Order: sequence, then structure tokens, then C-alpha cells
Amino acid sequence: QVQLVESGGGLVQVGGSLTLSCRASGRTWSVGAMGWFRQAPGNERKLVAALTWGATRQYYADSVKGRFTVSRDSAKNTVYLRMNSLKPEDTAVYYCAAGQWGAYDSWGQGTQVTVSS
Repeated sequence: QVQLVESGGGLVQVGGSLTLSCRASGRTWSVGAMGWFRQAPGNERKLVAALTWGATRQYYADSVKGRFTVSRDSAKNTVYLRMNSLKPEDTAVYYCAAGQWGAYDSWGQGTQVTVSS
């Protein structure tokens, strides 16, 4: 099993930036891909960005393309989500997930991101 711990959420003004971190521990050798999901109140959880562990493949939801960047530091078993030009609609709980591309089976506890206008 893989354990995930997110950090870096908070309150930011419109147009601001935040970087989320997700540190993986446990059976990290089994991880093929990691993703960042978000869930706003009343909405379903949606994938916003993903990265294969070898960084050979990336995915971004249309709503965040050009603003968010996913990256990883394999030596630290950590994946990052850099979020620029934040909008009120980016407000959500952000979850880190690990597993295989398109099939994530380990989840972090979530971190709140609030963008104020």
C-alpha cells in the first residue's frame, strides 16, 4: 500500500499562485502514475492533472491547461502541482492519488484551496 500526504493548500487571491505537494511512502515501487484531483462542494471529484512516475506522460484538464503544472521529484517521492493565475472556480479540496495511469487506488487526505475574489 502507498501512503500519501498532501500539503500546501490555503487561501489565495484571484490571480495568485500556490504549489501543492504530495509525498508518497510505503510501496512506492508499485506506483506507475500519480494524479491530482479536486472536488468542490456539491460536485464530483475530477482529475485535473496527472503524471507517469517516469514523467513520460502528462495530462491536464482543459480548465487548468496553461495555468497548472505537475512535476515530481523521484528522489523525494514527491509530486507537485504548481497552480498559477488562480480563479474562484479553482476553489476545492485537492486530492493526490497514486496507482496506474487512469486507475488510482491510493488517496491522500486532501488539502483545501480557496481562491477569494
